[in-house]
Amino acid sequence: MALPSTHLQRTVTVDLYLPPTNSGEPVCLLLINDGQDMDSLGLAPLLAELYESNRIRPLLCAAIHAGPNRKLEYGTAHMQDYKGRGSLAPQYSRFIIEELLPGIRSAYAQWSWREQAFAGFSLGALSALDIVWNHPQQFSTAGLFSGSFWWRSRDKLDAEYRDENDRIMHRQISQGIHYPWLRFFFECGGADESEDRNQNGVIDSIDDTLDLIRVLTDKGYDPQTQIRYLQLDEGRHDISTWAMAMPEFIEWGWGNQMSR
Repeated sequence: MALPSTHLQRTVTVDLYLPPTNSGEPVCLLLINDGQDMDSLGLAPLLAELYESNRIRPLLCAAIHAGPNRKLEYGTAHMQDYKGRGSLAPQYSRFIIEELLPGIRSAYAQWSWREQAFAGFSLGALSALDIVWNHPQQFSTAGLFSGSFWWRSRDKLDAEYRDENDRIMHRQISQGIHYPWLRFFFECGGADESEDRNQNGVIDSIDDTLDLIRVLTDKGYDPQTQIRYLQLDEGRHDISTWAMAMPEFIEWGWGNQMSR
């Protein structure tokens, strides 16, 4: 699908991975940021294997290719980071809600729909979570791989920097409303990075993710049923690691044995 976007002022390429048949069962929709990487991740053969073994329900995956302004379009829509990154995140959110979702539903108007979800990797994970959190009437699930949850309003070298105040996503969720139907899948790799800003022996990407899970738990989300955390100890910040985590995410979200 090539979708002209008024909000982004560009044509957005979206690769659609359809369920093999539609027997009348409602279809779930999964949006995926950085869709240009799905061939390398092996999404098509993974889905084929899961369908062949009858392990998942009908799932339409819409893989959204990033544009040349990825670091501006991905981010948090209500606030740029301390370097001004994410300045086009409001427009990207509007593209998703006002152009992409209606476009997909119009193209497959003959289907009935069960739910909508959003997944992403690295900065794309931050974007996916921001959009899910701010549009809970549209989404039920977020899939977040090596998320850039360090995203901050102040440089970490600033003497006044504080994790509890300056990490944008953490603060947004802490100050937000509890939406009881939302679910969250997080993946981190033990070798995602080497930074350890608080010198506690845990890399920042894991610290930031676990802190975000604590914020969600404090907000009222059940860590047993609404939050899944997968840590791959040898995992890196790369497509091959995310490919290893993707089957668990998809089966957790849409497995045939899932109790919803």
